[in-house]
Amino acid sequence: MDDYNAKVIRQFRSNAGVVDGYDGYLLLTTIGAKSGEQRTNPVVYQPGEDGVLYVFASRAGSPRNPDWYHNLVANPRVVVERGTQKFDAVATTVSGPKRDEVYARQIEALPVFREYQEKTDRVIPVVELRPV
Repeated sequence: MDDYNAKVIRQFRSNAGVVDGYDGYLLLTTIGAKSGEQRTNPVVYQPGEDGVLYVFASRAGSPRNPDWYHNLVANPRVVVERGTQKFDAVATTVSGPKRDEVYARQIEALPVFREYQEKTDRVIPVVELRPV
């Protein structure tokens, strides 16, 4: 996965946020919960209102949340790269009806997210990224 992520990150930065013709990625930089080191991961996002972005800790339906999710729970200040923009944000896990609404929109946009949820017993976290 590290090699794949590194390839996506290089392509993202070389092509103003476009990866293999798709512009729905952002780069999320978190601080390691244990290491304290910066970690950057490409993640699919959904735009919200007032500059808010949503990301999904799907890990392709794995039984475990991705490491980046654990990092931002421990340290909610993150850096977001979207296209050619780079900004600081605060990450907050969304729950309840709001989470379900945002996730339903993601399934509409990318139906594979339905498969991810069906593959796992955990509720896939939805995270709001609010610029600061």
